[in-house]
Amino acid sequence: MTAAEGTIAKPFSCGVIVTDGRLILLGHATRTPRWDIPKGVAEPGEEFAAAARRELGEETGLSVDAAALVPLGLYPYRRDKGLALFLWVPPVLPDPKLLHCASCFPAHDGAMLPEFDRFGLFSRDEAVRRVGKAMAEILARISLDPLKGASSGAA
Repeated sequence: MTAAEGTIAKPFSCGVIVTDGRLILLGHATRTPRWDIPKGVAEPGEEFAAAARRELGEETGLSVDAAALVPLGLYPYRRDKGLALFLWVPPVLPDPKLLHCASCFPAHDGAMLPEFDRFGLFSRDEAVRRVGKAMAEILARISLDPLKGASSGAA
């Protein structure tokens, strides 16, 4: 999937759900009450899977082979952007305490802060309660089984 395929008028965030089918890896968004999956906007011409892999690396330090990503589809996400979602079931879930976010944003005082300040592993129900509304709706309806892929609601 790429932004060039079809007529895509808005940008797409590309994200990876890291799971063992039971627990989901989330990062805590610095200076907010929200948690989220690793994701970010695809660069012009960048394939969605490549963007998802890049964002995963920048936001967690994890590296995933392209062949290990299971595409879950394109979802309506926000008014101004869509979401290209991928699933990764690593052989062993990463230790959240060992992850590090290298992607930063400027705070009001000019300090550069990491997008995620900590990580955790959560059940699907707990993850749905911790993420924002749009992501919660998506997480609640997709399959975490890499053999099934998306269940419903893909755009």
